[in-house]
Amino acid sequence: MPNTAAKFAVRRKGVVINMKLIISDTSKALAVAAAADIAAALNAAVSKSGSARMVLSTGASQLEMFEELIKAPVDWSCVEMFHLDEYIGIPETHPASFRKYLKERFASKVPLKAAYFVDGTPEGIRTISEKLCEREVDLGVIGIGENGHIAFNDPPADFETKDAYIVVNLDERCRRQQVGEGWFNGLEDVPKQAVSMTPYRIMQCKKIISVVPYAVKAEAVLNTLENDVTPDIPATLMKTHPDWTLYIDRDSASLLKK
Repeated sequence: MPNTAAKFAVRRKGVVINMKLIISDTSKALAVAAAADIAAALNAAVSKSGSARMVLSTGASQLEMFEELIKAPVDWSCVEMFHLDEYIGIPETHPASFRKYLKERFASKVPLKAAYFVDGTPEGIRTISEKLCEREVDLGVIGIGENGHIAFNDPPADFETKDAYIVVNLDERCRRQQVGEGWFNGLEDVPKQAVSMTPYRIMQCKKIISVVPYAVKAEAVLNTLENDVTPDIPATLMKTHPDWTLYIDRDSASLLKK
């Protein structure tokens, strides 16, 4: 069965919701479709201005997408990549490090123009913030956590700060997700703080694509789509973006009524 697509353009409580929803039968089909969309967005930016800038999320839900994306026909030498978030207090050698994740699964696989990583230090935050804000970002690939977070902005998220990156506290459900995905042996091993790109800065991306497969994300998908914009469900903020596409599979769509 082919992907099912729907577009929404409605106004709720004064907020315009304008998004595209793609439902695939399997997580693999989702990964193929999303990677093709990401590649097309990057190619369009390169064609228009000679370069492209992208922000990338990580986590178990993104693994199949990265497998497809590194095979995509993109002139990676024109692409700059920015890292969304990182734990405070763990080295890059730790299995859960998102720097390690991105380098092993993406940055080492394609010849990027540049790659900028969050290292959790004040100097590192300052450096990546300055580079990010030099000019517009063409594409944000932004996942949604089981608690509805975007990046590591757990509920209630700070929608107001204009900083590019901030230090955030991780709630218990977020930390349990990391254990459930196999990155840590137990809850006590998961750091309680992280450096995260802010919701405001995520929303400055010209285009946002969200890759959200698997049944464990069904509640987050339901809450995102069926609630008004609220810091208590941070992903609802993306519904106000003028160009947001949400990719889900049959499992993550399983709680939706329509």
